[in-house]
Amino acid sequence: MIRLVCRDYGFECEFVASGNDVKQVVDDFGRHSAEEHGIEYSKEALMQFIMRKG
Repeated sequence: MIRLVCRDYGFECEFVASGNDVKQVVDDFGRHSAEEHGIEYSKEALMQFIMRKG
C-alpha cells in the first residue's frame, strides 16, 4: 500500500492519500495540497516522495 501523509511534509494536517494505485495516490495528494495548502507539486516530485519512503 502507498501512503502520503500531509503531516510528513510539514503541514499540521491530518490528510492521508493511500491505496495501491500510484497514479490515484499522487492525484489525490496533489489535488489536496493545491486546494488546501496552495502548493502545487509536480507528479514527478510526488513520485520522489513515494520512492524516498521505500
